[in-house]
Amino acid sequence: MGYILLQTDFGRGGSGAMAGICKLVDKDLRIYNITHEIPKFDVVAAGHSIAEVIPFWPEGTVFVSVVDPGVGTERKASVALTGTGHYIVTPDNGCLAEIADLYGITAVREIDQSINRYKGNQWSLKSDIFHGRDVFAYCGARLASGVITFGQVGKEYPAEEIIRP
Repeated sequence: MGYILLQTDFGRGGSGAMAGICKLVDKDLRIYNITHEIPKFDVVAAGHSIAEVIPFWPEGTVFVSVVDPGVGTERKASVALTGTGHYIVTPDNGCLAEIADLYGITAVREIDQSINRYKGNQWSLKSDIFHGRDVFAYCGARLASGVITFGQVGKEYPAEEIIRP
């Protein structure tokens, strides 16, 4: 049974759908919230928030951070493996910089959305959080529950190429 921690800049209204997607993947997954009050689009604050809590969670814990000023752009949806053995599921938009500096990133993969994207939302209302729910939370839950391995997330790219703010 894995751990998944969620963080966003959605405010109070956005986390329920993300947690629900995680439970659809694995009803026994342990889900916790870091915060959903990151200042809007502040990728530096998002990275700092995760960096502060990483040391207090077991190796293999999956952190999902959706603070994304570039939604709809060419930025990569990624999963990074830290030097401490934690996974960070996030847009590659600057959020990973402080984490890389403090803990190292041993590998990073771009999420293959043809496999690791939720496709069953025919009942869902149109939402501003769809990417956080259908890509990041879904892929993170699959990884945390053991449905996929890190290697099955998608194609690896050099950790040195992560975006820095």
